[in-house]
Amino acid sequence: MATQGTVRVLLQIVASVCLLTLFTLATYPARHADAVSQETSALQNAAVPVSLSQPSSAYGSDVHVAIHTDAVSTTPQGDSNISRLVETRLHAIMDPWDRSYPRLVCPPSNLDRYAYLKRSTEQLPRPAYFFALDLHQCVDLLPRLIGSVVEAMRFLGPHNCVLSIVEGRSRDGTFELLDALRPSMRRLGISYHLASSSIDPTAEGTDRIASLAELRNLAVRDLVLRPEHYDPNTTVIFSNDVALCTEDLLELIHQRTLQGADQTCAMDWTYVGDNPTFYDVWIARGMTGDSFFEIPASGSWDRAWDLFWNDQKAKARWASWKPFQVFACWNGVTAITAKPFMEGAIAFRARKEGECFQGEPSLFAKDLWLCGHGKIAVVPSVNVGYSDDATVRIKALKGYTSSHVARESDGTPIDWATLPPEKVKCMPNYEQQSFVPWDEGLAS
Repeated sequence: MATQGTVRVLLQIVASVCLLTLFTLATYPARHADAVSQETSALQNAAVPVSLSQPSSAYGSDVHVAIHTDAVSTTPQGDSNISRLVETRLHAIMDPWDRSYPRLVCPPSNLDRYAYLKRSTEQLPRPAYFFALDLHQCVDLLPRLIGSVVEAMRFLGPHNCVLSIVEGRSRDGTFELLDALRPSMRRLGISYHLASSSIDPTAEGTDRIASLAELRNLAVRDLVLRPEHYDPNTTVIFSNDVALCTEDLLELIHQRTLQGADQTCAMDWTYVGDNPTFYDVWIARGMTGDSFFEIPASGSWDRAWDLFWNDQKAKARWASWKPFQVFACWNGVTAITAKPFMEGAIAFRARKEGECFQGEPSLFAKDLWLCGHGKIAVVPSVNVGYSDDATVRIKALKGYTSSHVARESDGTPIDWATLPPEKVKCMPNYEQQSFVPWDEGLAS
């Protein structure tokens, strides 16, 4: 027979288990509400392709309560796992050789190729590289994404770089990890702007594109408000929540410089089956004005394999890994001239009255052309995905950037067209597709 002491111990254990169960049930909805909201939103918006130019996660809620530079954590209090999570991932971010955290493994880059991008303080007294990101609920991706950004900034010179991140509503430790970066950035001498936003593109009654545009504008806010603090030839490197290597970032900057481009973009991919599919098809438009692959009114992506089916010039250069001109792109990560931002000539926006319903990067491209910055190109040697696993797969198939540029012989110059296509495909949804004047709605 059990003694009274033993019975008391058993009762205490049972009581503790019951309390733990009640706590878990009580906090579960709060911890998972964002994930459910995102899945519901994806289903509701299924008729319109959700572009990966719109960061693959949702952000925060009122467009008028936009930014909090002294933000506090929204992670449930008392979660000791967050502290451990931050510690391990922070170390991985700051150490490119850290293998304690599973992530995309990047090869050594051909840094000689990019050495000219570095400048001394005397040559470049003001920053010339502005890294901008909008991030939400992606803590597991940060060791690779931010790790590659930090490595790129170290190479380019910390005094040459600014890192600007807008985070919103994350409950997985994303904000805590980004906030924990501050001391490391300070020690490196990198100017680091971290803000938290409550803008929620998925909120009921919200203009999704206007909200996404506002988030992007917040990320480049310092550049716009204080242009005198930046080099006149500054490049904005804007990345979505993708897994990439340092060489991917450097190659986009290099090609923008080498080609004299106003914007250079990667190629982003998703896996809806065994084979990869180019994902930013709702945003990207070629110099024919058409989408990168044909989507019939049924919404079928069966022809996704046939990229640039009606643009042989682009198809040939894409197949040989050479940069080619397009009307519009974003494709997960992009390098853009900062001049129109600094001059106050351009900002991310929603459509105007009379314009086709389209994503803010498409509208941004229209405005670039209107401002005389129509040298927009895709760099097919840079291929990225929206998770470590996806990028591992796509690089295994397409190759790392360094494997392509090693075979480059002539610099692959682009023969730039000075005029945009007369008409560009408007695709508010699959059923409604038409070609409209490229400058529709922009008449003064």
